[in-house]
Amino acid sequence: MFNDTTLLLDLDGVSVVRVERLADGIRRVHLVTADETARVCPGCGVFASRVKGSATTRPRDLPYGESGLEFFWHKRRWWCREPSCPRRSFTEQTEQIPASARITLRLRAAAGRRIRDAGSTVVRAARDLHLSWPTVMHAFRDQAREVVDAPLPEVDVLGIDETRRGRLRWEQDPGTGKWHLVRDRWHTGFTDALGTGGLLGQVEGRSVADVLAWLATTPLTWRKSITHVATGMSATYRAAVRTGLPHTTVVVDHFHVVQLANKMLSAIRRRTTAEVRGRRGRATDPEWKARRRLLRNREDLTDEQFAAMWNALLGEGTIGQTLLRAWIAKENLRNLLALARTGADRNQVGHARWKFLTWCADSDIPEVRQLAVTVDRWWPEIAAFIDAGHSNAKSEGINRVTKLVARAAFGFRNADNQRLRTRCVTTRRARGHLRTAQL
Repeated sequence: MFNDTTLLLDLDGVSVVRVERLADGIRRVHLVTADETARVCPGCGVFASRVKGSATTRPRDLPYGESGLEFFWHKRRWWCREPSCPRRSFTEQTEQIPASARITLRLRAAAGRRIRDAGSTVVRAARDLHLSWPTVMHAFRDQAREVVDAPLPEVDVLGIDETRRGRLRWEQDPGTGKWHLVRDRWHTGFTDALGTGGLLGQVEGRSVADVLAWLATTPLTWRKSITHVATGMSATYRAAVRTGLPHTTVVVDHFHVVQLANKMLSAIRRRTTAEVRGRRGRATDPEWKARRRLLRNREDLTDEQFAAMWNALLGEGTIGQTLLRAWIAKENLRNLLALARTGADRNQVGHARWKFLTWCADSDIPEVRQLAVTVDRWWPEIAAFIDAGHSNAKSEGINRVTKLVARAAFGFRNADNQRLRTRCVTTRRARGHLRTAQL
């Protein structure tokens, strides 16, 4: 019964009896049942011995070759000999092709893995495999259960960050007439900031209650293994961590601190231009030409670029001198943050902090002084970063992947599907599927 064509097909439970090529180039493969257990009644488990009739089905399988394959399964219908069995009759079925199945289980699994492991969209997988969107989506949910039900990996540094999902959605209660929030525009993600665990979980919203609700779903032993929590300069997340993980140390990511300093520089440039020139900045203004270089790090500027920026602003009077003092404050802050991972002692850190705060206090610029107040308010978390060196860079990278997944899918109407897709895509490295090719 078995031949080379049967071995090439590699579909357990059936054998190939004939292959023919149609006029359009499609190869039609005729199959018969080769598994004796297919005669077992699914209702009572008794082997049937009497044939009632025959049936022909056309299950679909994985694509093979350029023209594809078309299956014709010639199977038998059996009488059940057990008088008390409610089935009476049944058709043959195999492990790969259950009763009433229109596609093989391996085709369904391959469709789900394309989305889970290869990062494909549901529409693209459905078109490539010639399946419907609901079929592929159900297959993906089945495959995604392995990711969702898997235990969380041990995490030393937990990263918490937000990402924008879309617009707010409100609905009105017909009884009371009050409006209530149905969908938040923000998602809060929890990541393995030090290892390769990827996205550990995601909840809708960014309040203290949202963070605590997710932490409550994790095992107590898992939460106790966390030593640091890396996040941005968010008082909400800091309060949630102090409540839900009181034994951990909160670390402020240095990227957000420098970002705050750059925003301060841009605010000063706009304000001084409006006060001195009485208008918005123009392309001919020296401060407008230097706006990009003001936001760059000193080591990223060549000596020629730095000299051109410095000399151009130095000759602009109040505007240029104000911007240069603010730029020096930003660089002093960067020098303070650069002491992380260098083994600097407490005296070196204290001197760099004193230099930054003193310069900000003597600058007589409101925005610079406000920056110093903010840094001083967050100093315990900034000092923890300088001491431990942990950052929230992986959370930022996962946020970028989240936006790419949403863009490839042309947006998500279902927030649960978005979180499930993002969770699967961002955990491929931990599951060993980072380089999974499209099937």
